[in-house]
Amino acid sequence: MGSELYLPVRVGASPWTCGRCKVSVLILGATSPIARAIAGVYAEEGHAVYLAARDVAEAERIAADLKVRFGVRTGFGAFDATNLDAHAALVEQVESELGAIEVALVAFGDMGEQEESETDPSAARRVIDINYTGSVSVSELVAQKMIERSSGTIIGLSSVAGDRGRQSNYIYGSAKGAFALYLQGLRNRCFRSGVHVLTVKLGFVDTRMTYGMETAIPVADPADAALAIKRAASRGENEMYYPRFWRGIMGVIKVMPEALFKRLNL
Repeated sequence: MGSELYLPVRVGASPWTCGRCKVSVLILGATSPIARAIAGVYAEEGHAVYLAARDVAEAERIAADLKVRFGVRTGFGAFDATNLDAHAALVEQVESELGAIEVALVAFGDMGEQEESETDPSAARRVIDINYTGSVSVSELVAQKMIERSSGTIIGLSSVAGDRGRQSNYIYGSAKGAFALYLQGLRNRCFRSGVHVLTVKLGFVDTRMTYGMETAIPVADPADAALAIKRAASRGENEMYYPRFWRGIMGVIKVMPEALFKRLNL
């Protein structure tokens, strides 16, 4: 396969039948370890990459590094999930600099502090606005562009925390669960336009959110996660758990009777 991206064939979407294409990739929340790794995977294959994040200086550094290492076109800019009014301008800016967005990765998130969210409504709202409202806002804007062109892929990073509410993180979990449900509906809407939507339900990955967390379950490497996500997107998968064993774990948790589940300290 070399450095070429092999894109899946989709019904009614002739732009995706080209077999080998270079595309423009938008990374939202680009400074997280997993987002950086995915940006690197696409850049290594020769694709143009735009890095958008709250930390613009770091996004610029990542963009410069990818440009030097892989000789690809890059761009960078400010992105704040809670600043909904600025999302449309960002999408237009990306397409102005790098052309039509063919792949968009929604990779940002904030777990917040559960105890703080339980006593401070503004803290709970921030978690919800970042993980759900902001994610929906920018995804809708990108999706509409792709639908008009009958071409594109949206990759949304959700979490296994959204599969069932647990006392330890139910504010974050409910927002990620809502985002996963949104992506399911968006996938249904986009299918006949030839636009692909991939939902990624992440377990424990070595990121800022899991730093210092004590768990008996293995913590995945962001580089390995990036390769798995890229493969799933190229294959046209609808939903994936990563690490993959989380599908079995959450399958058991989801079928557990509520009368038992509510007694557990999770």
